Amino acid sequence: MEKLNPGILKTKQHFEILDGLRGVAAIAVVTFHFMEIAYSDYSKDFIGHGFLAVDFFFCLSGFVIGYAYDDRIGKMGIKEFFKSRLIRLHPLVVFGSVLGLLGFIFDPFNAQPIARSAGSILLLFLSSIFMIPNAIMSERYFNLFGFNAPAWSLFWEYVANIVYALVLCRLHRRYLIVLVVISAAAICYVANRSGNLMGGWSGETFWDGGVRIAYSFTAGLLVYRHNLIIKNRLGFIGLSVLLMLAFLSPFSSWNWLSEPFIVIIYFPLLVALGAGTVLNEGLRKICVFSGNISYPLYMTHYFVMWMFGSYYAANKPDALHLAYIIAPGLIILVTFAYLVMKVYDVPLRRYLTERRKQAIK
Repeated sequence: MEKLNPGILKTKQHFEILDGLRGVAAIAVVTFHFMEIAYSDYSKDFIGHGFLAVDFFFCLSGFVIGYAYDDRIGKMGIKEFFKSRLIRLHPLVVFGSVLGLLGFIFDPFNAQPIARSAGSILLLFLSSIFMIPNAIMSERYFNLFGFNAPAWSLFWEYVANIVYALVLCRLHRRYLIVLVVISAAAICYVANRSGNLMGGWSGETFWDGGVRIAYSFTAGLLVYRHNLIIKNRLGFIGLSVLLMLAFLSPFSSWNWLSEPFIVIIYFPLLVALGAGTVLNEGLRKICVFSGNISYPLYMTHYFVMWMFGSYYAANKPDALHLAYIIAPGLIILVTFAYLVMKVYDVPLRRYLTERRKQAIK
């Protein structure tokens, strides 16, 4: 068998503005997670649609996976594709699970004794690091991954990667359009049935997550394959404002209509605009930083959310005190995500990549 050329594993040039927008979306979803603890009525939450950042992530992922692998997955093979994705994604899955475990055991604001056996905790931890949905934690509102709630979207990201490698990478463009249309109809059905597109994170709403990624991932892939890139001069700032408008849109009785519009039309449009806009050189470093911290931030922040939830339940801080907590909290979490990236994620991924390259020489 002919040996694989290590050069084919090299990462392609990034769309830096899309990376920057991913960071904006990550900060939005962390803000949303803070706010939903304080305001269970999402209509009173200024960023009540922050959860739609996940659908934007999915759409970006479809575009980026198509760009990065469509022309080389046949040469590198499915096995090497899966290795690439595991090296990219899984170190932070493990790290986020460890943080979630430590936060569960040592939550300083939760006075209640842990009502779980060591065996139960170990099972939940193993489920978390191996990405096996296990929605049994009532004290975590039956999240699919009780120790790291945002991992539900990573589970579906893994599923999408598997489907891409086995089917979508070879699927003709006309059949991809059919899949996009069918999954768009499914998005509309879920929104109409539930009143919104918030599901996917719990055992009860498990399949809603599948519907959300089925549309957004294939839509992003469609934007890439049909070269639906729109040349424009909106730049990073202009597109960031447009992206934030989706998250800041009012949470209302019209969600069944507004959310499918945002997911089906608006997010693919933003991806098409982001891939075709011009980057101001003065903002390049901000875009790179924003993109770099987006995934570490998303995968490491939620253990703090559980502790914040315990603190809020015990103290019921007013709006002013919430501002004093959330604003510095965002800065601290972004800083922590950066440190995790520099000290743990990048070195580990570099080590694993070098070992892999040596193995195929």
